[in-house]
Amino acid sequence: MGPRLLRAAAAALTAVAVASTAGCGNGGQTHARTVRLVLDFTPNAAHAGIFGALRSGSDRAHGVHLVVREPSASSDSLKLLQAGRADIAVLDIHDLGLARERGQDVVGVGALVQRPLAAVLAEPQVRRPRELEGTRVGVTGLPSDDAVLRAVVDGDGGSFSRVRPITIGFTAVPSLVARKVAAATAFWNVEGVALRARGFRPREFRVDSYGAPRYPELVLVTTHAFLRRSRGTVRSALLALEDGTRAALRDPEPVIADIARRAQAAPSLIRAELAAIHPALVPPVSLSPRAIGQWARFDVRFGILRRAPDLGRAFDFGVAR
Repeated sequence: MGPRLLRAAAAALTAVAVASTAGCGNGGQTHARTVRLVLDFTPNAAHAGIFGALRSGSDRAHGVHLVVREPSASSDSLKLLQAGRADIAVLDIHDLGLARERGQDVVGVGALVQRPLAAVLAEPQVRRPRELEGTRVGVTGLPSDDAVLRAVVDGDGGSFSRVRPITIGFTAVPSLVARKVAAATAFWNVEGVALRARGFRPREFRVDSYGAPRYPELVLVTTHAFLRRSRGTVRSALLALEDGTRAALRDPEPVIADIARRAQAAPSLIRAELAAIHPALVPPVSLSPRAIGQWARFDVRFGILRRAPDLGRAFDFGVAR
């Protein structure tokens, strides 16, 4: 290749590189800010908006580069956030309240889902929650489990004191299939779907069908320190997740494949999870002060929290708007 052709090739490569860089980020930004986001659990359809953002490129469109990390345990997301090894974490809302009671610096800035996911899953012959009196009901051992079980049983006119809770950890699916318990506290969008995939048709008693308010089960949290110095970045990340959720619901199959690959699960299972949780994903990321206030009163009433948190400190309702 002669000098003229070499110069032409170099100029073409430079033009491609410039065009590619200009296409990343918002308004032609050349450097997207990395945002480390840690999940609360194994990837599942509740995280569709996160993987939708990665798949559609909405993170880069808003000038951020999402790096998603999976936890090895359900408590890892909070630990990584507090240790400064994550910028945003997905957290169960009850865990956010408990962290605030312990004096930890966490603040909710968005909602990943818009309704409770907790339920009591029972054997098919259990027609209603109050029939669980006198039976063995599996609980994970988390503080919120007894509250969910009590709300469901008492909400049906039964007596929680007559139920026999036993700690089974996170084995609701095999415990129910093996008939070791008559029911178990679990997430209807994960364990409920997994049970049906195995041919077990559980009775599904969702907590918000028995007196609990419609609060967001999974919230997006950061620290006040990070929010103070990087508020614009947090907002950009939330906008990316909002767009990512819409993209995932509009064209779900690529996102289903990505989640299934990350979770090492069958795409059919993730597809069923997404069909179940789809209504709870909208409006995406939105955080309602009214719903949060109702959640706080519920958690105090059922003993998850000793007192209602200062909602003005525990949540920042202005970031996602």
